[in-house]
Amino acid sequence: MMFELNASMMCANFGNLEKEVKELDTARIDSFHIDIMDGRYVGNFAMSLYDMAYIASATTTPLDVHLMIEHPNNNIQMFLNRLRKGDTVYIHPEAEYHPSTTLQKIIDAGMVPGIAINPGTSIETVYEMLHIVDKVLVMTVNPGNAGQMYLPYVGKKVERLVSMKEEMGIKVYWDGACGKDKIEEFAPKGVDGFVLGTTVLFGKNRPYGDILREIREIG
Repeated sequence: MMFELNASMMCANFGNLEKEVKELDTARIDSFHIDIMDGRYVGNFAMSLYDMAYIASATTTPLDVHLMIEHPNNNIQMFLNRLRKGDTVYIHPEAEYHPSTTLQKIIDAGMVPGIAINPGTSIETVYEMLHIVDKVLVMTVNPGNAGQMYLPYVGKKVERLVSMKEEMGIKVYWDGACGKDKIEEFAPKGVDGFVLGTTVLFGKNRPYGDILREIREIG
């Protein structure tokens, strides 16, 4: 059973970001998940354009850039100019007047297009976009802060999206309150990857390699 493990870098130690990136690379993390928050779409400020650019320059490991910002189309080029071809960019459809236009800019730049779906967002409202994107990031907590509680009703949405993977040509990713129990339950059901934050990866005073090795043994 194969699944990706992605590090939620808003949970990293920013006092020594270079060390964090190197240690996660050594531990063979699959991607660096970058949460960009503008204080408007969500009520928090998180990582910046320049945090993202630094990590992109410090590693060859792919980046997953999660734009929790209003009207990303207005500023998307600033992000695309600082990424590498093959990196992933997620937008929230609710944050944009014409999300398909923004997704097309991501595609034209050689990036992997994705949408992030909030707990209260139904599959029906984003169905047409599933034909455009390669990845769907399912928020299992309300976006904006680390350390929140898992919302159990989102599990059914995850299962429905997994059942649509072949039809739509998408991969499904889990973001929020992700512990080993969630990976044990949902990786066998077909979830392609999990964003790891404070629940299981950061702040544990253990080598990242040991933690990731234990998680991968679930498969």
